[in-house]
Amino acid sequence: MVRDDRFFAVTVANASGPRSSIRRFTLQKRWIKYITIFSLFFCLILGLGFYGLFQQANHLRIERDNSKLREENLKLQQQQQELNKRLEAIEKQSETLEEMSGLNIPDTTPGSALVSNKGNGAGGPSFPISSMEAADALVARTTEMELKLKALEVNLKEQVKIPSVWPVKGGLLNDNFGGRRSPTGGGYEFHAGQDIKVDIGTPIMTAAAGTVTTASYQSGYGYMVEIDHGNGLMTRYGHLSKIIVQVGQTVKRGELIAESGNSGRSTGPHLHYEVRINNEPVNPALYLPDYDKALRKSIE
Repeated sequence: MVRDDRFFAVTVANASGPRSSIRRFTLQKRWIKYITIFSLFFCLILGLGFYGLFQQANHLRIERDNSKLREENLKLQQQQQELNKRLEAIEKQSETLEEMSGLNIPDTTPGSALVSNKGNGAGGPSFPISSMEAADALVARTTEMELKLKALEVNLKEQVKIPSVWPVKGGLLNDNFGGRRSPTGGGYEFHAGQDIKVDIGTPIMTAAAGTVTTASYQSGYGYMVEIDHGNGLMTRYGHLSKIIVQVGQTVKRGELIAESGNSGRSTGPHLHYEVRINNEPVNPALYLPDYDKALRKSIE
C-alpha cells in the first residue's frame, strides 16, 4: 500500500458488541492547516474585539469622570461668582454702615484671609482641606458675615434715628428745659427746649436721621425746621435766619439743615432746640452728649 502524505488517517475500532467494527477516517492536511489558520485568525479577531470593548469601557469611564470634574468645576465657578457678588454687597454695606455710624468696620471678609502670613508670627497645626471644602467654608463665612452686617445695620439704623449729637458746634447754653421767667417780661412760663447762644449764620445740623416735616415760619419759633425720626420721635430747630432743607426731604444725622438767627419770639441770636416724643416735649439734655460739661462751661 502506497503512503499518501497529503492525508491523515484516523482509525476507530469498536469492540464492545458481539461484532467488532473498524472505521477509518481520512483528513487532508491542507484542511487541517486551513482550520488551524482560521481558528487562530478567529481568536485574534475575538481578542481584538474584547480589547476594543475594554478600551471603549475605559474611555466611557474616563469621560464620565471628566464630566463629573467639569460639573464640579462649573459649580465652583458659580459659587465663586456668587461669593464675589455677595462680597461686593458686603463691602457696600460696610461703606453704608461707616457713613451712618462713623465706625471703622475691620476687613474680615474671606478674601482678606488670603494675605500671606509669612514672617508675621502666624502658626498652629495644619489641617489641609480640599477645594470644595474651602469653597463651602467661604460660603459659610460669607453667610455669617452677611447676617452679622444685617443685624448691625438694623441696629445702627435705629441708632441714627435717635438724637445723639449737638445740632450746633460751639455756643453757650442759655435757658434750659422746664420752668423759667419769661425773657420778654412777665411771670414764669414753661420752656419746651434748650436754648444755645450762637452768632447769626452759625450752621445748624440735624441731630438724627429723619424726614423734614416743617420748614417755614412758625408763630413763636420764627423760622423753624421740624424733623420726624420715626416711632413718635421728632426734633425742632427754631429762631433760624435761613432754612436750607425742604418739607419731605430725607436727611442724615449731622447734615446741614439751616443757619441760626434771631427770628420769632427771641431776645437775641440763638438756637432753640426741642426733642419731642409723641408730640410731647422732653428734656433735650437727655440726648446731648457731655451736657453737664457744656452746662458748667456756660455757667463759668
